Amino acid sequence: MLQLDGKRFLHKMPQSFGADRVRHEEEVQTSASLLIKKFKHGIIVNKTRICLHFGLTIKDSAKEDEGNYRLTLVNNAGSVSSSAMVYIELNEWRIVQWEQDPMITPLKNFKIGNDDVRELRILLHGPIGAGKSSIINTIKTIFEGKQFINCLASSVLNGESFTKTYQKFSVGTSPFSFYDVMGLEKDHEKGQTNGARSDDIIKALKGHIANDYEFKQEVSIYEDNRYYIKNPTLNDQIHCLVSVIAADKVSLMDDEVIQKMRTIRAEASKLGIPQLVFMTRVDEACKLTKEDLTKIYKSKKIKENMEKCSNRLGVPMNCIFPLKNYHEENNMNEKLNCLALEAFTLAVHSANDYVTQFSHKQKCVE
Repeated sequence: MLQLDGKRFLHKMPQSFGADRVRHEEEVQTSASLLIKKFKHGIIVNKTRICLHFGLTIKDSAKEDEGNYRLTLVNNAGSVSSSAMVYIELNEWRIVQWEQDPMITPLKNFKIGNDDVRELRILLHGPIGAGKSSIINTIKTIFEGKQFINCLASSVLNGESFTKTYQKFSVGTSPFSFYDVMGLEKDHEKGQTNGARSDDIIKALKGHIANDYEFKQEVSIYEDNRYYIKNPTLNDQIHCLVSVIAADKVSLMDDEVIQKMRTIRAEASKLGIPQLVFMTRVDEACKLTKEDLTKIYKSKKIKENMEKCSNRLGVPMNCIFPLKNYHEENNMNEKLNCLALEAFTLAVHSANDYVTQFSHKQKCVE
C-alpha cells in the first residue's frame, strides 16, 4: 500500500518477513508535464540487502502542485516515510541564447544611430542592496574577460549604500556607460529624506547633474552648484532608465520605496526615456535556478516574482529581465554572462532608439 499525504494507492510491495529497512532518496530530473521523485529502499533479509525502487509520479502537473510531499510506504512489517520538495518546471516561456560570443560581438562593434551622441547613457536606480553596483561589475567583467570589482557593491546585511556620488562607469571601449546613484530608502519618521532623493535622480535623467556630484540626503542639488548643468544637451541626458530589484525581496520592499521608483519612472515616461527592470539575485529566490541557470524561464518561482514586480512597479513583463550577478564566483560563467548580456543588449538598443529619434528630427528640421 502506498500512502501520500493521507491518500492511499494500491501498490505491489514484497513481504519483508519482519526485515529491517534501510532507505535513502534519489534525485531525478523533472519535466514540464511529468514530475517523478524516486525512492530507493534496501530490505535486509538474513544479512542480505535487496534494493527496491519506488516511484511517485504526478501527471499533468500544475503550478499549484509545487510544494513539500511526504511519501509513506506501508506493509505488514510497518512503514517508512520521507518528505521531499517537488519543484514545478513550466514550459519554457522565454528563449535565451546560451552562447556568449554571438551576443557580445555585436555589442563590441556597436555604432550609435546618432552621430552627435558620444555615448549611450544607462542609469541604474533602486533600493539599497538590490545589486546596482554588482550589475556594473558583472557587465564590465564580461567585456574585460576578467573579474572586475572596482565598483563597490553594498552588502544586503549592512543596509548601507556604498554609492555616495553620481558615478560613471564605461564598458570597455564600447560607446555606452552606466551611471550609478545612491540607493533608495524609506524616509525617516520625522520627514527627513533617507537615501537618494527622487528629485535628484529626476534631475540626473534630464542631464542636470554632472559626474562625481556627491548626493545630499537633506537637500537636492542647487542650480548654483558647480556640478549642476543648466542647459543640458542630449549628451548630458540619460538614454535608458533601469530599475534594479532583488528577486527574493520583491514582496518585502517597502511601499514608500516602490512609490519613489514609480515617481521616477513616471517622469522618465514624460521625457520619453525607455525603461527596463533588471531583477537580480534569482539564485536566492529559486533553488531550481540556483542549481541550473538555464532553467530560469522554466521556474514557477521566478515567473511569480516577475509578475509581482510587474504589478508593484507597473512595468510590462517583457521589460523585466531576471539575472544573476557575480558574487562569490572567481571564474567566468558563460550561462550567467548570457543572462546579463540579454538584459544589457535590450538596454543598449532601447537607448539607441531613443537618441536616434532626435537625429531624425534634426534632419526633418533641416
